[in-house]
Amino acid sequence: MGWILARPGVFLARLGVTSDGTSQEVSTVGSTPVPGKSGAGPSVVSMGLQPGQVVQELGWDSDVDEDFREALMDAVDADLVEEAIEAVDAVLLWWRSDDGDVGDGLMDSLRDLSSTGHIWLMTPKVGRAGYVDAADINEGAVTAGLVVASPVPASADWQAVKIVRPRTGRR
Repeated sequence: MGWILARPGVFLARLGVTSDGTSQEVSTVGSTPVPGKSGAGPSVVSMGLQPGQVVQELGWDSDVDEDFREALMDAVDADLVEEAIEAVDAVLLWWRSDDGDVGDGLMDSLRDLSSTGHIWLMTPKVGRAGYVDAADINEGAVTAGLVVASPVPASADWQAVKIVRPRTGRR
């Protein structure tokens, strides 16, 4: 059974063959390989989330990608939190065009976010119901005093855009 090393201690899921000749999907929880559990796909790995980080989820609805959510929870080795008790490391914000102004959603995301944390804005891809135009995302980030950092294709129907606080102290 082989593994693809994404970075030291983090493995991507791979289909392996057991000793009796049957195929079995394997993955990781944290950095420990676990047979029979869906793995953190490349998009979740590229998000840079680590085991032990606290991720708050906002905007969940029945249209979200549950496989992506499961992979993300595997990556942080914890459930996503809805109501934070203390500052969170990241916010996963699901947003659709009919949810209103992106800037308002981003401002709400800042409430429980740590000073070093970031927001992953999840929006439907082009051509999908609820698609949010990139110009609206950029405008919302500026309105909230934030910066759009990098997009990641999260799943077949959703894209993730990393949104951060602007760097200070640049010369």
